[in-house]
Amino acid sequence: MAEEILVPVDGSALSGDLTVPSNRAAVVVFAHGSGSSRHSPRNRAVATVLQQAGLGTLLLDLLTQREEQRDVVTAEHRFDIGLLSSRLVAAVDWLAARTDTRELPVGLFGASTGAAAALRAAAERPERVAAVVSRGGRPDLAGDDALGRVGARVLLIVGGNDPEVLDLNEKAAEHLGAPYLIHVVPGATHLFEEPGALEHVAKLARDWFLRPRTEDF
Repeated sequence: MAEEILVPVDGSALSGDLTVPSNRAAVVVFAHGSGSSRHSPRNRAVATVLQQAGLGTLLLDLLTQREEQRDVVTAEHRFDIGLLSSRLVAAVDWLAARTDTRELPVGLFGASTGAAAALRAAAERPERVAAVVSRGGRPDLAGDDALGRVGARVLLIVGGNDPEVLDLNEKAAEHLGAPYLIHVVPGATHLFEEPGALEHVAKLARDWFLRPRTEDF
């Protein structure tokens, strides 16, 4: 059952839903895409599959309530990768301070612009973040310097019918300083709305986060 939590940031707090199964191998923090929130049905569907495999999950709003209200009008925060990544770093540090999650490796699951934030956060916390999964992400927005400092293994999942994003992923991957794999889901578009596409993504993410850190791929 999910626990409603608050992660302190900048004099305010981020709302989240934390699930820590008893048989836990790691905890995965979700970074949603632009204009979305912790209530994203796609991320929640993926989180359910991870939980069933014994992985903990943290679905987190990356903006405070006041920022969300302003962003609805101005859209100024949803593309602020520096801000979003700092919020993910705060969540990683918050998990390290809890007795039930401090010993667990951390995975980051990012969608769209959230993938760039996840990669930047991984670069900032290489000792804590063991793996990153990007779903239809924009890793290029993380910046070449941050990509080069990522130490966690990275899985880039892209729809086969999303050629522009696939090209951006391929170019960004060349700058990654860690092992990576690009997986193309045949017939899928950017939001993976086709029958079976999101289930495919969830299983790929599950296996990636459960993979031992030293295992080749």
